[in-house]
Amino acid sequence: MKGSTANRSHAAKVAAVATMIVMGCYVVAVVVLNFTVANRLTTEVDARLSARLVSANRLIVPIPATGNSPSAPRGGDIDDAPSFVWRVSPTGTVTVLTPGAPALPRRSWSTVPATITVGTTQFRFRAIKLGNDWIVAGQSVAEIQRVQAVLELPEIIFGIALLLAVYGGALAIGLRASAPLEAVRRRQAEFTADASHELRTPLSVIEAEVDLALNRRRSVETYEAVLKRVAGEGRRLRRIVDDLLWLARADSPQAVAPLNRSSDIAAVAQACTDRFQALAETRDVSLSFITIGDGPFVVQAPPDWVDRLIGVLVDNACKYAGTGGRVEVEVRATAGNRVGLQVDDSGPGISDDERLVIFDRFRRATESPDGTGLGLAIADSVVRTTQGAWSVGQAPLGGARMQVWWRRVPPRRSSSGTSDRRDGKREPQPTVQPTSAIRAHDPYGADQRPSTV
Repeated sequence: MKGSTANRSHAAKVAAVATMIVMGCYVVAVVVLNFTVANRLTTEVDARLSARLVSANRLIVPIPATGNSPSAPRGGDIDDAPSFVWRVSPTGTVTVLTPGAPALPRRSWSTVPATITVGTTQFRFRAIKLGNDWIVAGQSVAEIQRVQAVLELPEIIFGIALLLAVYGGALAIGLRASAPLEAVRRRQAEFTADASHELRTPLSVIEAEVDLALNRRRSVETYEAVLKRVAGEGRRLRRIVDDLLWLARADSPQAVAPLNRSSDIAAVAQACTDRFQALAETRDVSLSFITIGDGPFVVQAPPDWVDRLIGVLVDNACKYAGTGGRVEVEVRATAGNRVGLQVDDSGPGISDDERLVIFDRFRRATESPDGTGLGLAIADSVVRTTQGAWSVGQAPLGGARMQVWWRRVPPRRSSSGTSDRRDGKREPQPTVQPTSAIRAHDPYGADQRPSTV
């Protein structure tokens, strides 16, 4: 619960930061947009005022030297509202040249456009020199303000919607993205607890046996029995550690199966079946092996990895088949260039719910003390790393059917035992480890049984 709360809090913080960044960019975009619109409209007003001044300059009759009043412009479109024209004498006298023009504020004029408040309205003014007088043209910029006001409401509404959408989306994405991390964290915590429990058990047994042996003097036979039990727990402890190290290497980002090594699945399965015959007999289980289809049954996977995978499947099948049960190991090749490994048993099978978790570490179908619960986890790592695919179902024998499929490696050998390359050179083909070599290889050691689930 604490980890989940912390995860949500972290996602909320990330969503808040992302929202602030997006909203900051949005505000900058809105400011730039409003400035661009206002500047564009102001430029258009300036252009219109310039045209009005040019027209007025052509139509206005110059003031005579006698000082008589100037005449109004003759013709043209100088009266078109809402633009107005004034004439300002050197003494500051203002002559309205456009009917309905407001009173012009007193100020010093220049050819630089200016925005001035007249009454309660802002005007844009432009002026040119005509003799000793100034011809001033002005136009209300209330339309520009109205356009900006019209833009503000949609910008605010869109900004609020964007704020909610960005925060909600970022929060949802953050929670969704962190869900696998939370699952990994939870599984890691469970794995640590399970691993501690599995390691603590043999250590506790060893400690108890040693304490009892040292508590008082015993016979040589008793000491030998204690040492044998301690040795057995030590082997169990070593097997757990070896399996954990193998899984740790398989789970590392750099874990890649050697792709230059191939295996004949039929040869490895035959050797593994032969190796488990003695174990099957002790459990009164009938263990058989067959191949279906035309060989070679070659896949791109290291032989020792495939041997470990098959060993886990066969050992589990022999254990769960029960007394008088049957286990059938089958290797088949399909017309679709695939090679399949299949292990059927006559045991109780695997329920639909269990099929979802059978590859979890330390997951055991029974409380049998001779298993570590890492066997199928290791098998799953082998299948995933070698780019295989699982299929778990019910066997005709009544128990579980465990299938693994790989893409078959096509044999391409010349008469000299090498494969032809397109560049004309020859390179050796990956060799398939012979059955005798597989039989000689025992990844579990001579003094211990294969890992079980």
